[in-house]
Amino acid sequence: MRPTLAAFPATRLRRTRQSAAVRALVQENSLSVGDLIWPVFLCDGTDVVQPVASMPGVNRLSVDRVVQAAREAHALGIPAICLFPYTDPAKKTADCAEAWNPDNLSNTATRAIKDAVPDIAIMTDVALDPYNSMGHDGFVVDGKIINDETVEALVKQALSQARAGADIIGPSDMMDGRIGAMRSALESEGFKDVMLLSYAAKYASAFYGPFRDAVGASGALKGDKTTYQMNPANSDEALRLVERDLAEGADMVMVKPGMPYLDICRRVKDTFGAPTFAYQVSGEYAMIAGAAQNGWIDGEKAMLESLMCFKRAGCDGVLSYFAPQVARLLNG
Repeated sequence: MRPTLAAFPATRLRRTRQSAAVRALVQENSLSVGDLIWPVFLCDGTDVVQPVASMPGVNRLSVDRVVQAAREAHALGIPAICLFPYTDPAKKTADCAEAWNPDNLSNTATRAIKDAVPDIAIMTDVALDPYNSMGHDGFVVDGKIINDETVEALVKQALSQARAGADIIGPSDMMDGRIGAMRSALESEGFKDVMLLSYAAKYASAFYGPFRDAVGASGALKGDKTTYQMNPANSDEALRLVERDLAEGADMVMVKPGMPYLDICRRVKDTFGAPTFAYQVSGEYAMIAGAAQNGWIDGEKAMLESLMCFKRAGCDGVLSYFAPQVARLLNG
């Protein structure tokens, strides 16, 4: 049982808030550069920096530029960078074959970063939406997203990323059984040390809009993703999904989006104790960055507060587009 506090004035809870020094002594959670994964967007070309209109301060980068970004991240102490490609629409097909092309944007960037900055961890995304002419994470047949055939394709995609040198593979597709299938294939192909950070509890959220702009999926998407991404009204279901993915071989799990689902982060961490991450998604970023750009909020304070909230909710780390800005602030 929790002990009963002495009555006022013997207990004055403000005593431990009276100065910065005392507040630091009793602070329960902390945010460090080591908690950050930086998501970056890739595009074709050389020396290309393309602003993403719906994400102030975020750009698509050509491979040479993303190598520079990886060098910057490593110098700042950011442990991992996560790659998301903007695929040429001409390469988007119903069979999504570009997803496992060894020379696609993601795999090319992975090899280039590994050559230049071997010590930074590279995370990749496994889902078909950047390569799908229908904009969905899986194959579409007669208007339905089919599961098992999609899983076979996702395994090919994951193996191509492992061969390119990815350290962490992030299945974001939400198909049933994909973690077990990928883990089995990675083991069989000799990639025993490649990690799976499963997007285990990924909700069908309105907060993904700017991301879909960034990877060019918004215009291609037909319908919505409610038959495979989670209902925002559900909480217990998230625990079943996380339990399943851990049982199938996930090394780490993710909740996505982040701030609207801090209750899920806490439940996952308390229930399983596994490495738990959250994705501060594009819509969350855009709200903070856009409001700061308009002078409506203190952008730096809101950014740091939002990330501290993830740590308080039990997260071990956060994917955030703010990563380099936060790292500079934390590094002084």
